[in-house]
Amino acid sequence: MLVTILTGTMIAGLLIIIALVVIRYSDQRAPLPDTITLPDGTTATAFTQGSDWYAVVTADDRILIFDRANGKLVNTIEVRPAP
Repeated sequence: MLVTILTGTMIAGLLIIIALVVIRYSDQRAPLPDTITLPDGTTATAFTQGSDWYAVVTADDRILIFDRANGKLVNTIEVRPAP
């Protein structure tokens, strides 16, 4: 009887672990590129990412937003002090 309970518990635990691994790695977003090419003369100071984009904050107070799937620059936001 005890062996049956232990076997059932171990099988259930193994199934839970497999389910967690499948859930964890089923994320479908594109991977980040190995290198990020910034415009000439730009120095990165910070980085952040979303599900389908990533952004680089530059030393000259701009935020460069890139498409995660193809790495192309899709938007540039100039950061200005509040009035």
